[in-house]
Amino acid sequence: MSQQTIPSQQNTVSLYEAFLYWLKLGFISFGGPAGQLAMMHQELVEKRRWISEQRFLHALNYTMLLPGPEAQQLATYIGWLLHGKRGAFIAGLLFILPSFFILSALAWLYLAHGDVAILQGVLYGIKPAVTAIVLFAAWRLAKKTLHTPALKTLALLALIGIAWFKLPFPLIVFSAAIAGLALMKWFPVQLKVPMAHGVPKAGIEQTAAVINDDTAAPARQRFSWRKLALAVTIGIFIWLASIGVLTAIYGWQSTQTQLAWFFTKAALLTFGGAYAVLPYVYQAAVEQYQWLSALQMIDGLALGESTPGPLIMVVAFVGFVAGWSQQLFGADSLWLAGILAAAIVTFFTFLPSFLFIIAGAPLVEASRQHATFTGPLTAVTAAVVGVIVNLALFFGYYVLWPTGFGGQFDAVALLLAIAAAIALFKYDQSILRVLAAAAVAGMLLSLL
Repeated sequence: MSQQTIPSQQNTVSLYEAFLYWLKLGFISFGGPAGQLAMMHQELVEKRRWISEQRFLHALNYTMLLPGPEAQQLATYIGWLLHGKRGAFIAGLLFILPSFFILSALAWLYLAHGDVAILQGVLYGIKPAVTAIVLFAAWRLAKKTLHTPALKTLALLALIGIAWFKLPFPLIVFSAAIAGLALMKWFPVQLKVPMAHGVPKAGIEQTAAVINDDTAAPARQRFSWRKLALAVTIGIFIWLASIGVLTAIYGWQSTQTQLAWFFTKAALLTFGGAYAVLPYVYQAAVEQYQWLSALQMIDGLALGESTPGPLIMVVAFVGFVAGWSQQLFGADSLWLAGILAAAIVTFFTFLPSFLFIIAGAPLVEASRQHATFTGPLTAVTAAVVGVIVNLALFFGYYVLWPTGFGGQFDAVALLLAIAAAIALFKYDQSILRVLAAAAVAGMLLSLL
């Protein structure tokens, strides 16, 4: 069998060439973290050879240890490797900006014209599919993570804790991390997880990459404690100045400042991806602050699943609805209130991600030859499986019993959810294709 040969080696990547790629990725990055990581690996490692397999995986392992969207952080990291801080900001921002504008436009359409029958039908079809997608996400994560009795127990305890005892998500994350430290000390074999990412595909002849396994970092990217302290100081100053300005203009108890404060906390707790932090966002946004309703939260996730970019960008929808519903600038400026709140939420959600990469990447690059301690992360990821299952149960409840258990059961929604689950679990259909089919089915049902 003839080998597939990678295109001829290039020595450098221009900033303009990288800009065009990151811009393109921002508009086509459907499929959630798994799809986005696969896109970047295929394009940057296999096709363009901008980065070697081992450097790609090393960067990915670091981003998996961080709270926040790993795909966006990986893009930021690779941008940093290619062009330093400029490359990091270009890659990271272009990964999220298209999604921000698309979701903000959809949020406006949803709030201003949500009573249109066809739009209601589309959302009616998508919501059962989203329930199946969340369950599918839990199953995929469980397959990669729950390989020992201890990890399965942690997942079950997390599910019971959040579903039955209503424990806050941060407490579950903290408890799982402590359990991971204990297991790492006394029962390390219980944390053995098979490698999630394999070696390069067979049959592909690997040429040298622009950033190869032994490519030395330029002087500006080399680690020093002074650079680390400076980056952390600047990041904290930007956060303090931003939330200080909001407090000075609107007051600490204002919706604007509380959005900034809450989503800062959420950004630091998103271990395991967006599905893991959504229950925490739900607890605060729906139950505590009442920025939006439970059904609006489900609709937001349905729209978030249907747009490019990291799934955590659904927080932009939450922010837009919060600003609109609170009428921050009066009844005549609802769009302005929504877009400002969405921008605040997006800024404070992603600021830590940029800080983690700009400050941490030089240290990670300097420690490429050293082992990492992933016990706490493995335990947290196991607990996240239980949290995501609870999220699927929560969505299923509101989709199948829209008015509560005392109301009417929606059998059609159940059939749509089962069909979506079969497409995902049995036939391995893409999330985007399942959502498109569900939207068409819902639209046809609305016309009938």
